[in-house]
Amino acid sequence: FVDNYAVAFTGVMTLTTLLICALFVDYRENVEVPNAEIFALLFFSLAGGVILVSYSNLSMLFMGIEILSIPLYILAGSKRSNLASNDAAVKYFLLGAFASAFLLFGIVLIYGVTASFHLDVIAAYIKNTNGQTPVLLLVGMFMLVAGLGFKISAVPFHFWTPDVYQGSPTIITTFMSTVVKTAGIAAFYRLFATCFPAITAEWIPTLSVIAALTMTVGNVTAVFQNSVKRMLAYSGIAHAGYLLIALVSLNSNPASSVLYYLIAYAISTVCAFAVLMVIQDVTGKEDVDGFKGLVKRSPFLAVITTVAFISLAGIPPTAGFFAKFYLFAGAVKEHHILLTIIAVLNSCIAIYYYFRIITAVYSSGNDSSPITIGAFQKAVMIITAVLAIALGLFPEMIAVSYTHLRAHET
Repeated sequence: FVDNYAVAFTGVMTLTTLLICALFVDYRENVEVPNAEIFALLFFSLAGGVILVSYSNLSMLFMGIEILSIPLYILAGSKRSNLASNDAAVKYFLLGAFASAFLLFGIVLIYGVTASFHLDVIAAYIKNTNGQTPVLLLVGMFMLVAGLGFKISAVPFHFWTPDVYQGSPTIITTFMSTVVKTAGIAAFYRLFATCFPAITAEWIPTLSVIAALTMTVGNVTAVFQNSVKRMLAYSGIAHAGYLLIALVSLNSNPASSVLYYLIAYAISTVCAFAVLMVIQDVTGKEDVDGFKGLVKRSPFLAVITTVAFISLAGIPPTAGFFAKFYLFAGAVKEHHILLTIIAVLNSCIAIYYYFRIITAVYSSGNDSSPITIGAFQKAVMIITAVLAIALGLFPEMIAVSYTHLRAHET
């Protein structure tokens, strides 16, 4: 069904997809699938994302997951003569199938207990149990956590992420790390905000541990990555951990804070990957060394890179700062002090590896030849960088506009 929640998150995913499609115009990586098919599969996957942010029953949740995922299994392997791309497609497909099985089994268990797929009916059933929630329903709920945890790359369901991100064409990796994560988080939030607010004591401790592990594993592992693509994969894992804080502090972190965070994350990530695509085209590298001396070769790219990575790091005056501030403030209000401390410490770790790239940009390099940037690539970089700064200077544009946004509002 269509509500404010669905419209807002659909808008984020649609805008992100259009920006990615614009990048594709100047994209030079060897993708051995016709452009028309790439666009068709991307928009088919987007349709699955739209279902995930607007579903009202669990059968549509499963359908949305499958429609979102199946085109990506193909797109991950679209560099058909490349072994890493083939490996990425196989891993994503096999592990995605396991995750779908967990999700479907969880849906079946919940249906077996409540005799309904509808979220409102399930919520009413749980409320009427007066604290005596059936064990099978709890098992089903945690199986849904496993299935959705795979989609958002939450620990311990994250093992596929770095290999799939690195092996897939960079343009497809950009889509996975933004649109897919937005859809997965929005689906996760809608499910728990609608169905399970009456039994928070049953799932908050588990999700708190998952959030803490996801942030820590993502950030600590990212420190040791030399490949920027793998580093952004682990960075995406860490950001999933931050977003789970909103779920843990459901009462004080409305959907508007999740929306703001996902907008800030999506535009910053698209901007970072846009720069990486140019670096790959020019140097043939995707590691930190490829960014060395970038300020001499292209001052424009140096500025864009700086904006993208300080926003991902959560440093003012960019959108990333207020995105984390809203989530952490909500967690403190719900007395999740330890989880907030872990999140802040992880944000400090993240600053280190993001600034490795920024430092490389402003260091001396061997090559001083100028870099040519495609018109569409430049347009996307400008749009995303300006948005990252504008939303940081005027966060009320999103935070206030959607203060009353609710996952179960009709």
